[in-house]
Amino acid sequence: MNTRILCYGDSNTWGHIPETGGRFAPEVRWPGVLQRALGPGYTIIEEGLCGRTTVWDDPIEGHKNGREYLIPCLASHTPLQVVVIMLGTNDLKHRFSLTAYDVAEGAGALVDIVCGSSTGPDGRAPKVLLVAPPPLSTLSDYADMFRGATAESLRLGEQFARVARARGCALLDASTVVDSSPIDGIHLDAKGHAALGHAVAESIRALLG
Repeated sequence: MNTRILCYGDSNTWGHIPETGGRFAPEVRWPGVLQRALGPGYTIIEEGLCGRTTVWDDPIEGHKNGREYLIPCLASHTPLQVVVIMLGTNDLKHRFSLTAYDVAEGAGALVDIVCGSSTGPDGRAPKVLLVAPPPLSTLSDYADMFRGATAESLRLGEQFARVARARGCALLDASTVVDSSPIDGIHLDAKGHAALGHAVAESIRALLG
């Protein structure tokens, strides 16, 4: 059986194009890059949703709580060898008033769900790769939505590292390989998707040994 990898994320997993708001083609999105980098023997499952949070209910957009969908999502795609979680950017919206610490704790709650599940091979839990989102760049149309969030976004790497250490899961700090697009300050451009896909592939190879 192929090694099955679930990529659970937000608009940067979905493939939001910074310039147009459209969607990158499957081969451009980082899960598609990951598929090519790993090659035959791997099945990459994309679960990206624009606006998805870690564990918070969005009173405006609704249906974006990552915790609420994660359990049925895991069950739907069983068995899974690895779950890649890259969420947290939307938690920084001004309406949530959260710190980087809070965001990381939300991501940690998702790690706990995966590690406490039996959705891996032979009823075991899948392994987890937690990805800290890259910091926000210069915001344009999203400036009011993410007012005051840039400083907290710069702390996501250290806070996600804390959460990963506490849970013994693998971590990739996306800020070490990509920057948010200067076009909108939030989303990855095609070059960023390519870099992230290859970095995730390297992390997964190390995780699976």
